[in-house]
Amino acid sequence: MFWVIASIVVSVAAIGVAWYFYRWVKALPSASDKLNHIGKLIHDGAFTFIKTEYKTLLIFCGSAAILILLLFPNPVWTGNGISRNVLMMIAYILGSAFSAVAGVVGISIATVANVKAASAAQKGIAPAFMAGFRGGAVMGMAVVASSLFGTAILYLITGSQEVIMAFSFGASSLALFAKAGGGIFTKTADISADLAGKVELGIPEDDPRNPAVIADNVGDNVGDVAGMGADLFDSNVASIAAAIIIGAVIGRVDLVFCFGALGLLASIIGVLLARIGANGDPGKALNRGTYVTCGVFAVLTLIASRIGAGFPLRIWGAAMLGMAAGVIIGLTSEFFTGDDKKPVEKVARACQSGPAFTILSGFSYGLWSTLPSMAGIGLAALFSYKICEPLGPDYAMFGIAIAALGMLSVVGMIISNDAYGPIVDNARGLAEMGSLGDEVLEITDKLDSAGNTSKAITKGFAIGAAGLTVIALLGAFIETVEGYGATVNLNLMEPMVLFGILVGAAVPAIFSAMLILGVDRNAQKMVAEIHRQFREIPGLSEGKEGVSPEYGKCIDIAAKGAIHELIPAGLTAILITLLVGFIGGVNAVGGYLAGNIVTGLLLALLMSNAGGLWDNAKKFIESGNFGGKGSDAHKAAVIGDTVGDPFKDTAGPSLNTQITVVSLVSSLAAGLFVAFSLIK
Repeated sequence: MFWVIASIVVSVAAIGVAWYFYRWVKALPSASDKLNHIGKLIHDGAFTFIKTEYKTLLIFCGSAAILILLLFPNPVWTGNGISRNVLMMIAYILGSAFSAVAGVVGISIATVANVKAASAAQKGIAPAFMAGFRGGAVMGMAVVASSLFGTAILYLITGSQEVIMAFSFGASSLALFAKAGGGIFTKTADISADLAGKVELGIPEDDPRNPAVIADNVGDNVGDVAGMGADLFDSNVASIAAAIIIGAVIGRVDLVFCFGALGLLASIIGVLLARIGANGDPGKALNRGTYVTCGVFAVLTLIASRIGAGFPLRIWGAAMLGMAAGVIIGLTSEFFTGDDKKPVEKVARACQSGPAFTILSGFSYGLWSTLPSMAGIGLAALFSYKICEPLGPDYAMFGIAIAALGMLSVVGMIISNDAYGPIVDNARGLAEMGSLGDEVLEITDKLDSAGNTSKAITKGFAIGAAGLTVIALLGAFIETVEGYGATVNLNLMEPMVLFGILVGAAVPAIFSAMLILGVDRNAQKMVAEIHRQFREIPGLSEGKEGVSPEYGKCIDIAAKGAIHELIPAGLTAILITLLVGFIGGVNAVGGYLAGNIVTGLLLALLMSNAGGLWDNAKKFIESGNFGGKGSDAHKAAVIGDTVGDPFKDTAGPSLNTQITVVSLVSSLAAGLFVAFSLIK
């Protein structure tokens, strides 16, 4: 139990670091009362939405908790007792609660750090970077600490793999809906602001005359901060849960917590060392912090493996393979989405020929980008399986689980980098709305550009981490089924397996379509509202002093639409999973999970990278290339960006949570599938 206790201790230390950074950022001065006022509008809008969203999710989570009490791990009417069901219900509730708290913490700091970063930009790029990064690090430390703390405490108290699985399902189910809802909110506002403002009216991106601009800034927080935080909280818990289930078979659960604790410790060291010079490059600083964290993790785990705990070196090798795959995915995302890379320049050049060529080129490069990441995930799984196979039965699949942990070892730094993105994006908008001057805008543009790339890298990383995690969860599903006295046959010539594969492959496409159509419907309503305000509010279009748009109307449209649309897509994925299981049994579910994993990862990577590419192509033109702002190329790039927005910030990052959720549902319901499937 040493490493379980060590995980708790390191988690508490990380929470201490998060609290220190929160106080440090909050103590920074604000530039003006005007900036504070705008920041308060963003803060109030974000919390109004998150409260409404969580009230809706409370109904879902409450219903799910009752079903878990009645059905999992065994239906209460079977006479096997209710104590295990009660424990699983409590664990599920705790997982949901911890995930919700992670979102609240993220919004709390992000809506403070955006004002502080904009204000700090008056003193130069270094102070502004530190305000944005340390604000993001609050989220990074809090999310990883709470996920590791929760699993360690539950395992210390219960020693039950089932309980950990229920905790993970709670985190995953809430993350699925939070990411979907936040993604619909943020892209409704972003698309509407861009189309009505930049394309139709020809006004700057964050012009205070645009009624959607505050909703857009609110969306950055509820989608990219709270949503992504919940997403990576879910991935981290799921990877630990899968490793615990498989590790329990071979008696190596201690190794799981060892790698989890040392990964968080490495992230603490990484965020504390993060710095940038007076004329430094924010993008290089973010990458350097990630590489330092990876190096520290590699050294610490090697020492633990060879000297301290005496773990097999092959296990350490599997973790390193996972971490290397994460780096490959990050580099791939950076190559295809970085504003100084050739694909972005080529798509920006294509914008000169019109929107059709913008879409065709960006989508094609998005397709290209899937191969290195998919191959990286596949090779990491293959080699980690093979290098651990000689250690004995079940070690091979445990190797894949450890590879997933290795990839997620630096998740504290990754979340810090990701949360930095929307913070500095908001800071850029605040600088413009607060009239802080061209020099400040130039600094915040540099910070924002690095933030866009870091967000794209993080989304790729999150998808890759989910890929390895769900492969490990497939192994956990097989182990769970065997615990019920059945076996899973994944022979492609087995009709039930093929049925499952085909249905599972279709679910990510349906899920994505439902989310994107939700954004489409919502954005049309907001564009109509923007038109109404410019038409009916005297002096608004001219920017007459004392005339302000009705920001609250646009926030309300985004919020109501997101709440209305967030449940159906996630619920559909869960219900189809259960339907496949009760029709075809565990063989059909095994095929279903395999199909869901492959197409889910492919679509997620495609949409994430294509969306990031279109976004930075637009920014490449806005920096003065190919005609600059207001040119026909710029208008085409804006249209490309609006197509990419729901790709990269709604459907794409939600897919990795979807594949995790259906994997966990399958394991939780394995006993029911064995007992009650229609076709045996």
